[in-house]
Amino acid sequence: MLRNLSIKNYALIDELNVSFTKGFTSITGETGAGKSILLGGLSLVLGKRADLNALRRNDEKCIIEAEFEIAKYKLNDFFKIHDLDYEDATIIRREILPSGKSRAFINDTPITLAILSQLGKQLIDVHSQHETMQLATNDFQLKVVDALADNSSLLKNYEKQLISYKTISKELVDLLDSQESATKEHDYNSFLLQELESATLKLGMQEELEEQYEQLNNVENIIEQLATGHTLLNDEQIGILNLLNELKLVSSKLSNFGTQYKLLSERIQSVSIELDDIAVELQSFQDNVEANPQLLEEVGAKLQTLFDLQKKHHVSNVSDLLDIKAHLEEKVSVTENLDANIKAKEKELSETKQELQHLAKQLTDSRLKILPQLKKQLEESLVVLGMANASFKIEITRASDFKLNGVDDLTFLFSANKGADYGELKKVASGGELSRIMLSIKSILAKYEHLPTLMFDEIDTGVSGEISNKMGDIMLAMSKTMQIFSITHLPQVASKGDHHFKVYKIDENGVTHTRMKQLTVEERIVELAEMLGGKDVSDSALAHARQLLN
Repeated sequence: MLRNLSIKNYALIDELNVSFTKGFTSITGETGAGKSILLGGLSLVLGKRADLNALRRNDEKCIIEAEFEIAKYKLNDFFKIHDLDYEDATIIRREILPSGKSRAFINDTPITLAILSQLGKQLIDVHSQHETMQLATNDFQLKVVDALADNSSLLKNYEKQLISYKTISKELVDLLDSQESATKEHDYNSFLLQELESATLKLGMQEELEEQYEQLNNVENIIEQLATGHTLLNDEQIGILNLLNELKLVSSKLSNFGTQYKLLSERIQSVSIELDDIAVELQSFQDNVEANPQLLEEVGAKLQTLFDLQKKHHVSNVSDLLDIKAHLEEKVSVTENLDANIKAKEKELSETKQELQHLAKQLTDSRLKILPQLKKQLEESLVVLGMANASFKIEITRASDFKLNGVDDLTFLFSANKGADYGELKKVASGGELSRIMLSIKSILAKYEHLPTLMFDEIDTGVSGEISNKMGDIMLAMSKTMQIFSITHLPQVASKGDHHFKVYKIDENGVTHTRMKQLTVEERIVELAEMLGGKDVSDSALAHARQLLN
């Protein structure tokens, strides 16, 4: 509920600070006294766009601050989502700077106007006579029906399923679009992949091929060098092995003369063994190396294939070619699997749609079941408000597609008089009738869901004294479970308030100011008497005012 409202430098208000409590609060004042200014200021902290012309003094900023008690509104998730500090006593502040810029804060945290507006709708519901036209909207009518039918849990499940349905539908469209474009590329990608697969790529192959090519391309030189090496080791006159054998004999004779000579002999023996192995290996290489023009051509062709692929794909090594091959394999695989993926997605969409249709039917059935009760409660409430012959015809028809709240279109027809044709509310109901219908609907809603603070702005305009008395009774009854404000010109309504505030203007030093104050019992009697009979208050008017208060 609204606990406090502070307004500085707004329209005719220099500074205003007023506190409110629970129950029914009536607000009165002469035409032009500034009741609309009060509402205008309040609307700014509820998220309405600011107008620079609203500043009373153009060289100072306008500050409007409202404190709300929100413990019962279950807004913790809202504060968490928007990264706001939650407080049971939450303060909203709006500032309009002389430059025209506007700032908004929730518990001193800067927020956007969109977030402020979202929160404002959950704190105060302002109704004026011209705003009763929302009665004719399908969404509002369904909201009323769903409140009576207690469809909140069912609606949440439906909304969740609808989100899934739309998500899957988009994924299917994306798959179909991908299939169309991928099919065009599939043949080319398959050709590129085939080229890479034919090359039998593996890491290190380029280095191996280049080494093999160098050997095959220089085979004559290799054979010549191997022969020379073999001769150097094995020649009978100058061969290293023959000379080494003589050295072994010398070292063997020395080995008996001391440890150091023995070690030297062993080292020479090791060298001899190693050179024998080298001689054998040189002979083996020499026996096995031969010219192979065909193999040389094959190796050269493989290398050329690698170089061509690298040039084609703008890379410089086999590793990059393997990465490209993997990427092409994935693209080709995705394209080849698209049909299966599309069929799977179509099946998923069909199953989701079936569940959505099931939930939508549950909503429809629940709504159809509650319609007679809504019709009865509305008509009974309007009898009290002087519309004894008011009658409603409420029907549900199926919409062409899934909507945010189901698949139902609500036909909400009204007739104010016996024998009169039924018609759309906005076409056949007068302003006064719409006001009473709206009040009836709000009073019914208050029994089924926790509504925010309600502020009725001259919703009783154009109704008689007796009917306004009944309207006041309804507002008073609603105020037992919620905070109610009524800005009114009718003493019958004003007298029902648990609290009574008066908005008035004063002139100081040639400047007009708007003020607001809470009336005492005696001040209320005078105010009501003036509302009954004008400024010249008579004894009968005072007596009537006391009677109204009693």
